[in-house]
Amino acid sequence: MSQHSSPLIEAFFALHHGLPRQGPGSDATTRRLLKAAGPLPEHPRALDAGCGPGRAALLLAQEAGAHVTAVDLHQPFLDDLAAQAAQRGLSERITVVNRSMTELPFPDHSFDVIWAEGSVYTVGFDIALRAFRRLLAPGGVLAITEIEWTVPRPAAPARAYWDAAYPLRSHAANGDAAQAAGYRVRAHWPLPESDWWDEYYTPLTERIARADPRAPGMPQALADLQAEITMRREHGGDYNYAAYVLDPHDDSSAIENRTTMPTWTAHPETADDVPAIRDIVLAAFPTAEEADIVDGLRADPEAWIDGLSMVTTAPDGTPVGYALLTRCHVDGGPALALGPCAVLPSYQRTGAGSAVVPAVRLHRS
Repeated sequence: MSQHSSPLIEAFFALHHGLPRQGPGSDATTRRLLKAAGPLPEHPRALDAGCGPGRAALLLAQEAGAHVTAVDLHQPFLDDLAAQAAQRGLSERITVVNRSMTELPFPDHSFDVIWAEGSVYTVGFDIALRAFRRLLAPGGVLAITEIEWTVPRPAAPARAYWDAAYPLRSHAANGDAAQAAGYRVRAHWPLPESDWWDEYYTPLTERIARADPRAPGMPQALADLQAEITMRREHGGDYNYAAYVLDPHDDSSAIENRTTMPTWTAHPETADDVPAIRDIVLAAFPTAEEADIVDGLRADPEAWIDGLSMVTTAPDGTPVGYALLTRCHVDGGPALALGPCAVLPSYQRTGAGSAVVPAVRLHRS
């Protein structure tokens, strides 16, 4: 959802105020995450990052006996959570803090469990993983949900919508990003469709129907939300929220072991490689700009040269690296431009990049 002005932001919050959830999820999913994250200490120190009105924080405090620090930038959400905590006799177990989830003032190793259900899209999966890593105590665990592609070739409208709103990756690329950030994936599963519709979109649709379209910022907020709901209805099979349970670990040994892998292989891209290439480039760069450049060059017959878009694969056949040569002109003379070049983060410094760049030059000759 776009947020271009203060009236639009206020309209967005007005539409969501008082709803049971601010995004897809459910108490059942929270409980399943809690079970997968265990065993936890008797009274775990928990951080609920981007807590919203605090459904997860309340459950963690009540059912897991956690002492929860609930962080959000929207004070009305925190006020609602504090009121709910008082009503349930949980005030001593829940502390609300108005801060960004990426600018947390807590010492290293402060939490046994960090919770981030439906919240990290506001800052980005990779940024959140890096921000949370130092805060986990030894033996701690991160429970997080992220939107990701569920098919290798999403429909063009879905791809265009999410590339503009929040570029998505595959489960493989997200798992790779988690490993690169210093985590091991303990568990992963897609959220059920009821978490989208019963828990979020149906109540939101009812709220939209009662909204005053004349309020400042409301026309754009309504249009954005309707577009999001329509996209889910028409192309929901192409993407989904997924739950991740992540353990922090030192991946230096994994990187060291990967340097002893058999020789990398490289080949010119095929049609089947295109989705994997985009995932590699999205994982290697902070925005979708470089991935969009590759797609644009592929569609430009004056720039594209068949056979000079090269993919490196791991021994199991997984595409992990990419390099591209295209036509260009320098001072009016014809030339070849190298780039973008990209390697999945957890395969960087393993020789995958060193294999693909010479391969594209050799194939050119």
